Amino acid sequence: MAFIHKINAGILVLFLSIISLIVLYPLVYVVSSALSPGNSIADMPIIPFSNGITLDNFTSLFRDTNYPLWFRNTFLVALATSVGTMFVASLGAYTFSRFRFALKKTFMMSMLILQVFPSFIGMIAIFVILFRFGLLDNLWGLVLVYLAGNTPFNTWLMKSYLDTIPRSMDEAARIDGASHLRTFLTVIMPMAKPILIFLLITSFTGPWMDFILPRMVLRSPENHTLAMGLFSFITDRRNDFTSFAAGSITIAIPFVIFFIATQKMLITSLGAGAVKE
Repeated sequence: MAFIHKINAGILVLFLSIISLIVLYPLVYVVSSALSPGNSIADMPIIPFSNGITLDNFTSLFRDTNYPLWFRNTFLVALATSVGTMFVASLGAYTFSRFRFALKKTFMMSMLILQVFPSFIGMIAIFVILFRFGLLDNLWGLVLVYLAGNTPFNTWLMKSYLDTIPRSMDEAARIDGASHLRTFLTVIMPMAKPILIFLLITSFTGPWMDFILPRMVLRSPENHTLAMGLFSFITDRRNDFTSFAAGSITIAIPFVIFFIATQKMLITSLGAGAVKE
């Protein structure tokens, strides 16, 4: 029996090792390409790092291209979208969670129905609206599009979390003389930090990685985002895969920093044990 268990364990380790190699190889290959000499993907060896290591691709990326400008544009759009989404969704969720008013269920169902349809269905309408308001080729126009798309689902998500916070907390604050706004800011929001951090991360990720909407809205080279700029490295007229790989790796830096700074908040619920008996 012990021999059979060893065979099963060996087979399992071998299987998991193969799966790990399949999953990790593309990531390792991109890192290797970013640190390898040359430009074209045809010059890249199958075995990572076999051509040596160099930082020339990163130097060229920041010195010879508009990568810092693309990074700044994308960061501004993503940050404004995430903060705006958190603000609008939290206010809407608090309203739906704590107040009763006419057509409340109708409004909530409308937001849910809007989220069912794919975003590309409304691209022509989005283009026309931005054109009418003079927001084409404007970073803030892109922020408004992302904000409108993020609000319905995130409001539902935020409301579901706020419903788990006992209403006795609101009542205690009201008895102490706090207004609804003060109750929202000083009582509810501190207890909702885990879901707020989650909203910040998810709302930041979409604009940071998106290509389709920026391609439709933005025109001027000075307004290009990271996705648009990196795409220009691997077109049919240009094959600069090593710079593309270097830029792709640099994109991940904000997420790593943000996750390290907020990982405790993501796994710790501040609402537990908050009710005084």
